[in-house]
Amino acid sequence: MNEQIKVIEIENLNKSFKNLVAVDDLSLTVYKGDVFGFLGPNGAGKSTTIRMLLTLIKPDSGSIKIFGKDLQKERLDILKNVGSIVEKPDFYGYLSAYKNLEILGRISGINVNKNLIMKNLELVGLASRYKSKVKTFSHGMKQRLGIAQALLHNPELIILDEPTTGLDPMGMKEIRDLIIQLSKEFKKTIFLSSHLLNEVEMVANRMIIINKGKTKVEGEVKELLNKNKLSVAFEVENGELTFSVIKDSRWIVFMKSHINNNFEFNLDSKEIPLLNKYLVENGVMINSIIPKRSLEEYFLSITNEASNA
Repeated sequence: MNEQIKVIEIENLNKSFKNLVAVDDLSLTVYKGDVFGFLGPNGAGKSTTIRMLLTLIKPDSGSIKIFGKDLQKERLDILKNVGSIVEKPDFYGYLSAYKNLEILGRISGINVNKNLIMKNLELVGLASRYKSKVKTFSHGMKQRLGIAQALLHNPELIILDEPTTGLDPMGMKEIRDLIIQLSKEFKKTIFLSSHLLNEVEMVANRMIIINKGKTKVEGEVKELLNKNKLSVAFEVENGELTFSVIKDSRWIVFMKSHINNNFEFNLDSKEIPLLNKYLVENGVMINSIIPKRSLEEYFLSITNEASNA
């Protein structure tokens, strides 16, 4: 986290639209070097928060600091060092990728030149298509071109709102690899909003889950997931024998389900080898053990708790 330097500080942020409370006393911190996952179900307040971060809308109350500066008071100075993609990027379809970046860079007041444009196209894997008209690009290529545009002024902070929406698996991988490269190689701080939880799990080091505009949990991705019990699938040779061994043991309370030779348990990670040892000692032949914990399961447990509260 690079000496815990705070890049984004949101405190007690609120935003309502008539009778709809979109953001409700939201607080979060993003540190320098973070890939920060911003997660929540539809309607949780993610897009509203991002629009406030980019000064597209004003909060009703609360504060936002970026790079230690008050966003309302030093907006222009701050945004010079922020790059973003909100929803899908728009381009001139009949112009080339190169020409789009040249025009959009100049509109933004950036002193663009050929080396700068080609450097950014190379970074996002589009240098070989720099002469191609954008209307011939796939959705994934347009997303990568959008990131190239956001990087033209070499920002320290990059805000990405659902960058992999609508992409095929290859397109998702390309964006994921690019985010990792921007973080590790170019030392960018990235604020990543997404509903594709497995994608966030693969790239983010810290995250927040919000629901109905409120913070539900925030912290290191690995630590948060380690606090959650794993769903562990045991595939055995003989289901009847296995059930008879389990039913009168202490492990029965951990059993989530079983179908034929497949048994699923909710366990802490340290308990997996103990259950394995118990089954083997009682004559059970185990074919495989598959931990199934994921950010998706953790997310659902958090948001379901919120919905039932």
